[in-house]
Amino acid sequence: MSQPFDHGIEKVPSPTATPSYSDSASHGFVQEFAPVRDGIELHPKPTSDPLDPLNFSKAQKWISLSIVMAMYFMFTYITTTTVPSFVQLMDQYSISFMQANWTVAIPALGLSVGPLVWSAIADIYGRRLVFIVGTSIALVATIGSALAPTYSGYMAARFFQGFGVAPGSTVGMAIVNDLFFEHERGQKLGLWVLAIDMGLLVGPLIGGFITTVNQYWVAWLCVILFGILLVAEIFFLPETLYPRSLMLSRLPTGGVVSEKQVEAYDVVPRTRKLAFVNTKAIPGIQTPKLWDTSVQFIKLFAYPNVCIMVVFYSFAWYWWVLSVITYLPVAYIQYKPEIQGLLFLGLILGTLVSELFFSGHLSDKIMLHFSKKNNGIRSPEDRLWLFYPAIVITSVGLILWGISVDKGMHWMVGQVAFFLFAAGIQMGNTVCSSYIVDCYPKHAMSVITFYAILLNFGAFANPFFIAPWVDTVGFTWTFATQGLICFFVMIPCTVGLQVFGERMRNWKSVPSWISPEYST
Repeated sequence: MSQPFDHGIEKVPSPTATPSYSDSASHGFVQEFAPVRDGIELHPKPTSDPLDPLNFSKAQKWISLSIVMAMYFMFTYITTTTVPSFVQLMDQYSISFMQANWTVAIPALGLSVGPLVWSAIADIYGRRLVFIVGTSIALVATIGSALAPTYSGYMAARFFQGFGVAPGSTVGMAIVNDLFFEHERGQKLGLWVLAIDMGLLVGPLIGGFITTVNQYWVAWLCVILFGILLVAEIFFLPETLYPRSLMLSRLPTGGVVSEKQVEAYDVVPRTRKLAFVNTKAIPGIQTPKLWDTSVQFIKLFAYPNVCIMVVFYSFAWYWWVLSVITYLPVAYIQYKPEIQGLLFLGLILGTLVSELFFSGHLSDKIMLHFSKKNNGIRSPEDRLWLFYPAIVITSVGLILWGISVDKGMHWMVGQVAFFLFAAGIQMGNTVCSSYIVDCYPKHAMSVITFYAILLNFGAFANPFFIAPWVDTVGFTWTFATQGLICFFVMIPCTVGLQVFGERMRNWKSVPSWISPEYST
């Protein structure tokens, strides 16, 4: 029998269809069609438990999503908000522009290393504890960056800033997966991606104005923001790691019942019934080993759908964003820091317009359109149609901006280029993250960890080579080359995944492990 979920191709039954079951000995778990609600097949399969995160109220879900987005916003905000204060940092620590650029790379290294540590802990002790501890580390590290007397001390603090906020990627994505059904995923992932992209771009905008006071207040504002986020996590973020397989096996099927009725069955403490600050392993879930995340990360290089998508997107497309952000102050050096910050508005508008009209929601609509044409079968490759316009406008934006700087064109030309570039990046990021989760929905934490590590490693590497590149050939050829690489690498890559993606999944089958909430 075909694997409707774990191979990423999902058969949508009619609203009157009944669940069907079949043993899948080769993969070690039971496959089943999820129930239908309002004519939509539900996956993951919900329980009748009011403490099931899928059954949380809309208000609770959106509050939790907002906290996840805030954490993911800070994920990149702390990286780029210091860019307008490079001149002050150079004076403070007596460093070169290249060394100032490295202060952006170091937190990205922490963001890359963090998921290897945090993901397994979140699968043992829960998402909430990891968010609280991570935010606390980032808060303390940010205070350290404001007080650091030396360049080496500042760099160490910047690393732990990134390390502390790293749960915003993998653990944040896991929370989104815990709270929402698969048919809601595109829109919610789009908002999640919007948070990281807006943090990347709003950081320099706000940093430009704060720098007019001094570079220290750039860090102190981050301290205030982390403090607010920590309070929100402590009082408003529930635990969402849920022993789904165990509860499905113990509870009757049907509509949601009361907590009192559920407690009549042999159930375990879960979500809101756990301790306020839970320091014990989540009951009813198979406990992974702390090194499982690293092992799974290495193993995922053998899964072509995930590996090809993430490697090519990270190193042929996304990492150019750090080139633009770190070199905008150099391109417009004649302007004051606060004006340079305002020049990020083109990037911000492109990101917002893209998400509102062309990213997550449109991605879901494309999936629905093709599933109707294909007898109700949803394929992850259907999302990739949105890649083509995204690749084109990203490439055009990069080329146009490089030319506009060298030719001394009006700053408005640069804003148009930024708008196109950011809109393409936002669409691409949403499609990339949605596609890999659609391919292996029961391995969401693993594939998003793979994505987060490589994406941020690209961001870490970029500042080390962009300075000598621009110094050698200038803005036109640096950014035109980046645009051409994006176009001529990503178009064939996308075509290849659309043509061979399903066959590659069937050839490789599914990973031998699954996310803890699906195990007992």
